[in-house]
Amino acid sequence: MLRTLCAALLALAAPGHAQVPDELAYADLNAGWRDGHTHVAGLTIRLAPGWKTYWRVPGEAGIPPVFNWSGSSNVAAVRVHFPVPKVFEQGGIRGIGYIGQVTFPLNVRTYDASAPVRLRGEIDIGVCEEVCVPVRLQVRAELPAHGSPDLALAAILEDRPESGGRLSCDLVPIADGLRLVARTTLPRLGSEETVVVETGDPQVWVSSPILQREGEQLRAEVEMVPPSGRPFALSRADVRMTVLSEGRAIEMAGCH
Repeated sequence: MLRTLCAALLALAAPGHAQVPDELAYADLNAGWRDGHTHVAGLTIRLAPGWKTYWRVPGEAGIPPVFNWSGSSNVAAVRVHFPVPKVFEQGGIRGIGYIGQVTFPLNVRTYDASAPVRLRGEIDIGVCEEVCVPVRLQVRAELPAHGSPDLALAAILEDRPESGGRLSCDLVPIADGLRLVARTTLPRLGSEETVVVETGDPQVWVSSPILQREGEQLRAEVEMVPPSGRPFALSRADVRMTVLSEGRAIEMAGCH
């Protein structure tokens, strides 16, 4: 593992009694292996004991991670895979994310498959315990044009949402955006299910779903409000619904 110390606090607004560790987060890069034009690597974020960070959709509060790889060389694109998150309550507010540690598998698309990759990353995350703090992590490593698959990283790659079935959607304009009603056939995952609906545009606010279940029929209703505060054109292909429960996630991409 290539360790880089990276816990620069961007801001801190905390009551005087809250105890904030000096080192909230570290980032490690697992150099991984090369498979043709794709280099598989792993970004591990370790947090101070008891602290949490967030999934791509953080829940009712929190800060989703933002990844910037613009300082890299021999890199055409980086795809970040999100492991199945946990759903937790904090101060009566639901959050979705990771506790203590998380490894994000990376698929790094190279320009030259025979040359090393110089990966430079800047990652902005939110970490929370009694208070929430934005943290900026910086990582850098050289990824050689070889290497054998890492079994631990390969196992983490498998810890991703499973693909679900067909998702149907009804859209109705409302004063400040759209109302979407999504329906799918899905056996119950557990006693408590959390459903997340995404539009593909992080600037569009999406409400917490109103859920109805009748056997294997699941219905989720959300409101979507863009920055303009008016009805807008939504790409059905970009709609994604994820159902979380008991360590599992089922994801349906695109709606009809």
